[in-house]
Amino acid sequence: MKRVTIGRSELKSSQIVHGCMRIRGDNSEKDREKGRAAVRHAISEGINHFDHADIYGEGECESCFAEVLKQDPGLRENIIITSKCGIRPAGRPDEESPSRYDFSAEHILSSVDGSLSRLDVDCLDILLLHRPDTLMHAGEVAEAFSTLKDAGKVRTFGVSNFSTSQVSLLQSVWTDPLAMNQVEINVHNINALSDGVLDQCQELEITPQAWCPVGGIAYPAWGNTFSVDDDTRIKTELERQAEFYDTDPCGVIFAWILKHPSGILPIIGTMNTERISSAIKACDISYSREDWYRLLEARNGHPGA
Repeated sequence: MKRVTIGRSELKSSQIVHGCMRIRGDNSEKDREKGRAAVRHAISEGINHFDHADIYGEGECESCFAEVLKQDPGLRENIIITSKCGIRPAGRPDEESPSRYDFSAEHILSSVDGSLSRLDVDCLDILLLHRPDTLMHAGEVAEAFSTLKDAGKVRTFGVSNFSTSQVSLLQSVWTDPLAMNQVEINVHNINALSDGVLDQCQELEITPQAWCPVGGIAYPAWGNTFSVDDDTRIKTELERQAEFYDTDPCGVIFAWILKHPSGILPIIGTMNTERISSAIKACDISYSREDWYRLLEARNGHPGA
């Protein structure tokens, strides 16, 4: 699979990223082995980039991934590990604590230490701030980044679900280029096409990642607003394109996302090995500009953007 440079870093990522949010399953040994098998399959198919977060499976997804690394000690130097921090669930550290976001230096540093311990690695390739903290003090975040970089615990940094103004604020105080902005992009949620996020990514050479890329197709989209007529138009066009490109509807969606000039890296979070392979094959589809707009028109119910 083709490798692409992440931002202005030296990291070379597969075009498809494997999301590890579900790899622990119900945390039984049977489900954990299913997750490990999915990771091994992704690697065998050419994926070298794996996306984590400190809250996924209450940390057990990172520890499950560590078991894959332990089984193949030479694997670590050939893959990219991303993890995220900043979301704090309710009830922690005490019962009265609310759900919240926390970009304090103390929390960022302790979160990274926790991820490193669970993953059993010395360094994260990429650390992302998971969801915007309205109380973010950009200078404090930059200080935490500096501490982590100087200690050799994180190679490069990015954000997730940030608006353009939030990216600009953080970049104004962090001297290194931010490498990534991970946002939701799928046939249902196309906000990034028009809210400036993808424009800014091109302008600043930030690599966008798409989470939930097959939302609205393989499973219901978050906050679904599609009508029956919308679903029918989209399904009809997807089936036509799937037949034409000799793939399935999910493969069409991956090709549609990959077509954008900002260089979006879709994240596939399934444990289904066939769906992983389908996403990877989409990288080789010579997807036309005309079909890109046909699917957009089917999605919107009218021509144009």
